[in-house]
Amino acid sequence: MSTIPPCPQCTLENTYPDGDNFVCADCGYEWPQAAASSEGSTLVVRDSNGNALANGDTVVVIKDLKVKGSSIPLKQGTVIKNIRLVEDDAEHIEGNSDKIKGLVLKVCFLRKAN
Repeated sequence: MSTIPPCPQCTLENTYPDGDNFVCADCGYEWPQAAASSEGSTLVVRDSNGNALANGDTVVVIKDLKVKGSSIPLKQGTVIKNIRLVEDDAEHIEGNSDKIKGLVLKVCFLRKAN
């Protein structure tokens, strides 16, 4: 293999091969080399401004949103901390607000917090 791919979890490029796996030296995540070679390209999730998102990022809601199954709306400016990327889906993330748990949100309504 000519190049070693960046970490799919933290997206940093400090990775190395270890037996049949790749290992990220920064976050400790391990994934099989066979899966990396069969993927071809890694999925990049981007917010409404085009910034790449990763697991554990903090995002801000850019528009008031109605939440199915709840009478409480998400107001503009609501902070969603410690997001999780949805596997094989570049348009959705999972996260929790202070009042509503278990949210699945479209990234077009979010921006990465500074």
